Amino acid sequence: MSTTAGYSGTPLLKKLGIQPGLKIKLINQPDNYFDLLEQNVKDQLCSGKEVPDFIHLFVKTARDFEQQMFKLRKWIHQNSGIVIWVSWYKKSAGIPTDVTEEVIRNYALKNDLVDIKVCAVSEIWSGLKLVVPVAKRNRKMK
Repeated sequence: MSTTAGYSGTPLLKKLGIQPGLKIKLINQPDNYFDLLEQNVKDQLCSGKEVPDFIHLFVKTARDFEQQMFKLRKWIHQNSGIVIWVSWYKKSAGIPTDVTEEVIRNYALKNDLVDIKVCAVSEIWSGLKLVVPVAKRNRKMK
């Protein structure tokens, strides 16, 4: 499968903004995640209790999304410059899910995060990029 999922033709690694040196945390990623990236970033994966710079969270249900986001709060507090990509099944994938862009955006806005980018991660996954607003970075979060 090509990393140029969607219409832009842009490689997934570039869409997501994965750069050398970023500490990456993957949660519930599909088995073919590194194939989608077409680059080995395994040496950038967080180990132990390291605080990530970049999180890619894959969710199948709204409940799972909210539970996982709650768990991520500790890292958001420790690194207000963190980037969180949330991926969910596209409608066109034909896989039942109650997660939508609106569900993610509404949660983000209620929890001191904003969405700044959307992209096709693969033929079945969409992604929404969440960050702490610039004005709230390095401050105490809710």
